[in-house]
Amino acid sequence: MVKCFPCLLTGFISLDSGLSANESSPYKESPSGVWYSSDKEFIQSGKTGRIRGNPNGFLKKYLTLRYFPEGIRNCYILSVEKGRKYVIGAGFVYGNYDGLGINPVFDLYLGPNLLVTIDFEKKVNGTYENFLHTPTSNSLQICLVKTGETTPLINSLDLRPMRNDTYNITKSGSLKLFFRRYFSQRKIDLQYPDDVNDRIWNPYFQTDWTQISTTLEVDNSNVFLPPKDALKQAATPTNASAPLKIEWTAPNPDDQFCFYAHVAEIQDLQANETREFSLIWNGKQMARSIDVRKLMINTASSRSPQTCHGGKCSFQLIRTNRSTLPPLLNALEVYRFIQFPQSETDESEVDAIKDIAATYALSKINWQGDPCVPQQLRWDGLNCNNTDMSTPPRITSLNLSSSGLAGTIAAAIQSLTKLEKLDLSNNNLTGGVPEFLGYMESLSVINLSGNNLNGSIPQALQKKGLELSVDGNPRLCLSDSCRKPPKKKFLVPIVASVASAAILIAVLILFLVLRKKKSTILQGLHLLPRSSTVNVTFANKKSKRFRYSEVLLMTNNLQRVLGKGGFGMVYHGTVNGSEQVAVKVLSKSSSQGYKEFKAEVDLLLRVHHTKLVSLVGYCYEGDHLALIYEFLPNGDLRQHLSGKGSRSVINWSIRLQIALEAALGLEYLHIGCKPPMVHRDVKTANILLDENFKAKLADFGLSRAFQGGGESQNPTAVAGTFGYLDPEYYRTNRLAEKSDVYSFGIVLLEMITNQPVINQTSENCHITQWVGFQINGGDIFEIVDPNLRKDYDINSAWRALELAMSCANPSSSKRPSMSQVIQELKECIVCENLGICNNRGLESEDMNVDLDTSVVPMAR
Repeated sequence: MVKCFPCLLTGFISLDSGLSANESSPYKESPSGVWYSSDKEFIQSGKTGRIRGNPNGFLKKYLTLRYFPEGIRNCYILSVEKGRKYVIGAGFVYGNYDGLGINPVFDLYLGPNLLVTIDFEKKVNGTYENFLHTPTSNSLQICLVKTGETTPLINSLDLRPMRNDTYNITKSGSLKLFFRRYFSQRKIDLQYPDDVNDRIWNPYFQTDWTQISTTLEVDNSNVFLPPKDALKQAATPTNASAPLKIEWTAPNPDDQFCFYAHVAEIQDLQANETREFSLIWNGKQMARSIDVRKLMINTASSRSPQTCHGGKCSFQLIRTNRSTLPPLLNALEVYRFIQFPQSETDESEVDAIKDIAATYALSKINWQGDPCVPQQLRWDGLNCNNTDMSTPPRITSLNLSSSGLAGTIAAAIQSLTKLEKLDLSNNNLTGGVPEFLGYMESLSVINLSGNNLNGSIPQALQKKGLELSVDGNPRLCLSDSCRKPPKKKFLVPIVASVASAAILIAVLILFLVLRKKKSTILQGLHLLPRSSTVNVTFANKKSKRFRYSEVLLMTNNLQRVLGKGGFGMVYHGTVNGSEQVAVKVLSKSSSQGYKEFKAEVDLLLRVHHTKLVSLVGYCYEGDHLALIYEFLPNGDLRQHLSGKGSRSVINWSIRLQIALEAALGLEYLHIGCKPPMVHRDVKTANILLDENFKAKLADFGLSRAFQGGGESQNPTAVAGTFGYLDPEYYRTNRLAEKSDVYSFGIVLLEMITNQPVINQTSENCHITQWVGFQINGGDIFEIVDPNLRKDYDINSAWRALELAMSCANPSSSKRPSMSQVIQELKECIVCENLGICNNRGLESEDMNVDLDTSVVPMAR
């Protein structure tokens, strides 16, 4: 059984702002049972405080706070999944924490756009602001912005992932909760765990209504998943002929609203009774008749946000002529639409400028939030082209003059592809002037004066139209004459020889002293100079090695971003004018780095299989490291299961074929390689698909050799992705091929169910727990991905499910080998293709399936 640690899992992010390190973190909030932790890892600024007076009326998460006396904009940065819907909640209580008794007023921003103004003059007891939003990048920036003399503050911040097929949220805006009600005379709010998405439902009832309820279970299993207790109660008008009406006044006449009405029939209707009603929204009929189902939810919603007549909003359910019973309503959500006029800065440029800040350890107080917009909050030293608000801004000027920079010129600068002016003057930069500056097409002004650069000016920078300033670098060669050999004199060779000998001796001594310390870089990497006589592994394979200038050329100066991983950014490129490639460039802030780079190149240069992604080449030139792979245009398997990036949903037979092909790649690593290899990071994101949806394993940076025929005798540092990680390997540090089998089982469960591997909102948080619970019900349709629309052979699905669960057995001795997995998958494919399957299995000679199982010669 997999134990779930709430604070470490993806999904819910629950932050108690200002919770100090010596306080209990994480802790379980009462009464919801949600785990809260300190916010200190999500924001780099602010001070902590505690509310005064009588705190007994507040939840624990409101007792502490973070306030921001410095800077105009201070931002939380949360990692999210681009394109996925999220509920965002932020809690604010002033509580006279500073003893001044002055109620603050400030703004809350989401990226470059205003969400709401927090005004404690109007909400003296505090407020909890709730939004629905779909991020357009993989990070979410929630910012508090000072607008006057008072200091912004925050007490709690929540992030909850939602299904993508729920609320209608446009890319150009967000939905702000106006109210979320269930209709009951009870005085109890419903929240987590009653609501698995941790939304809060407030009770509401009018005097001209009648309460009806049931003790029976109500099916709430549509995409919105309101609490079942909310659906067990409903309101009807006491006057059976009257409409059920809910009205409110918009704060501003131009405000736009949308609604989501949840209805379920909870009464036993007699044979002569009918309940039917229409829905009127702001005087317009939205639905002629609502389908009210017995003990089953149905949700009616507005197609798009609308303004209310004169700011007066009206929601009505009106009984039809043929209905014998009044209308009924169980729960209602109303949201105000917030238009986001300003596009966020181009994501690749945001990554680049953050990489630059990390390289130089810059700690500018205003380098938070979106770098370019809004214009009044733009980062110091930047200019951007943001004339069109609907187009992502690009950075056109970077001025870091007199900023205390040290080290070499940051490689991330080249990712600012629209940069026109660069000023790095009056710092302490060392090393050479990088050649990539000459390949940046838009760059016309470069100021490197007043540093300690050395070497010569690259030829690429000696071009017309480029204004280059390098004064004040005494070790930098500025002319051809300083590169010419000196005139021949007798004394010079002698002096030079003596000096050279002295330098050589010093270098040798230094080398011997530091040899052990540097072994990771020199010997471990096997990346020694080409002139070395040492028998290195891949550094001398010139056919596979590219210069960095060639990398820039093949990627058009790193123009098109395909994705981002722990190693760095991945760019699209072209080799030899036609062959498409994917180029993974090491980021200096990479959490993986040189060790994984070496491991991946070393493996892929000596192993070859049709089900492993091919390495076209690599670049190792100074600080520049890159891996060049074959390009697989259909992305990764995870995208096609989630629908991310407008990817198509793959059918059952193709899923089985993909599983088989991935298994063939793993089998080759386990028994075809000498020595055998364990991948260690098998997951859906590392299974890539070509134009015909043929699968290939990718990302071998964590791969390790092991002793064939069993587990490694030596402990191995645990590595992998949480959720896919073999619990036995995690517990014992003993690595074996069965660790990959476990991960493959989790991948297969994902392919079958399309459920998240880790779901903190569920009691059965790991996918194996969820499937185990569902298997007890015996209904395969409740387990298999509903996107498949039951278009699969049931026997094939059951057989694949049993295989996946056996692979994911907590005990490695009870897991099959990859060869056994392959045989079973072939039989699943036969079941699917023929629509027949028996419990004893099928003999391999009975198969008539077109499978590519070719294997090229074994690895050396």
